[in-house]
Amino acid sequence: MSRPLTQLFLVALFFGWHAVAAAADPWLVVEGGEGPGKGKHVVLVGGDEEYRSEEGLTQLAKILAKHHGFTCTVLYAIDPQTGEISPNTNDNIPGLEALRKADLMVIASRFRNLPDEQMKEVDAYLKAGKPVVGLRTATHAFNIPEGRAFHHYSWNQADPRMPQGFGRQVLGETWINHHGHHGQESTRGLIAPDAKGHPILRGIKDGDIWGDTDVYGVRLPLPGDSKPLVLGQVLEGMKPDSPVVEGEDAKKNDPMMPVAWTKTYAVEGGPTGRAFTTTMGAATDLAAAGTRRMLVNACYWALGMEERIPRESNVDLVGDFTPSPFGNNRYKQGVKPADLMLTSEQRAAPSAGADKAAVDAARAAPAPAARPIESVVNGGVGEASGGEAANVDAAVTSPAGACGTADVCRPSTRPACRCEPAPRRIRWFSGRRWR
Repeated sequence: MSRPLTQLFLVALFFGWHAVAAAADPWLVVEGGEGPGKGKHVVLVGGDEEYRSEEGLTQLAKILAKHHGFTCTVLYAIDPQTGEISPNTNDNIPGLEALRKADLMVIASRFRNLPDEQMKEVDAYLKAGKPVVGLRTATHAFNIPEGRAFHHYSWNQADPRMPQGFGRQVLGETWINHHGHHGQESTRGLIAPDAKGHPILRGIKDGDIWGDTDVYGVRLPLPGDSKPLVLGQVLEGMKPDSPVVEGEDAKKNDPMMPVAWTKTYAVEGGPTGRAFTTTMGAATDLAAAGTRRMLVNACYWALGMEERIPRESNVDLVGDFTPSPFGNNRYKQGVKPADLMLTSEQRAAPSAGADKAAVDAARAAPAPAARPIESVVNGGVGEASGGEAANVDAAVTSPAGACGTADVCRPSTRPACRCEPAPRRIRWFSGRRWR
């Protein structure tokens, strides 16, 4: 076995499958277990500079996989030189080919200027009328210059082919403004009067939905068959129990802006698809169980599975989840996709007795070429890849990264894993919490 592979093997023994995956593919796959979503594939597309979609979408994927059975592929803005997550790299989200076999796209991108070979995957998905769930900055997901093939998806373009792009035509609105005071006035979700009983709101009551991000402005009424579900009450502070704004600011709640709605869309006369949009959805917004429940329920609804939404969907966090505050240039640097399956302790130091020099060398080793995304999502689970490094898969049973503390994550390909009940013979690392 070559030295780099030996080093990777040592890392895998002490950190589990995710350490090996971190050195390879620039995306993350979390294979679903049992649940209503079994057999369905959700692709979650990140890439925003401010609201930590790389953290929020990863946690949402874990919830959908562990509690509901959906297999999830999470895509990130990646620095092509380092293979690290780089929200400020606005022209590279590798792995969008996964949309070819996706049942649902969840998107939280912001002002991306993707190359044509990546945008064509988004274009084909939308022209097929497949369902979309859009979070926060997805209303202004694309900013592609005039003269390019997919300029019509840009947030502010005036071409009658698709006025104001993906945001307005697919999701129902483009970027307008901050209606609440950004960074100072948080959002409490109230059920819209005409939306009571909607399946997306099952198990949710007034005030359950909250986020420390502010309310976005939208133009009323929303276009076409848009149906507001949740209204955003502007609060004076940044806590769920902060008082409602008063005085001159009271007009911000008269009327309240919709912060979640449904609609249908069609691109260039193609089939009609379902869309759910929320102008909430920063990683910090997912700290509220009501916000997570809205997103999970929305995925069911978008897929036409509303009859299978439980009375109260399980949205328990998977692993420890401490989202980074929103803000430009506040992302965690030096992180590769699979690192998001590790705890901070694992990233900082190896387990006792590990060959620290080998671990450090493995982390610094050049990443092998990423596999085609089709090998991951088109029946690739269960296939060994990567030459001698594939032997690691058979040798390691790791405590749950994607699965939670009650399960183990058995690596069958990188970076996918299968969530299974934990055998009694497994001895957990003392003091470790698995994310």
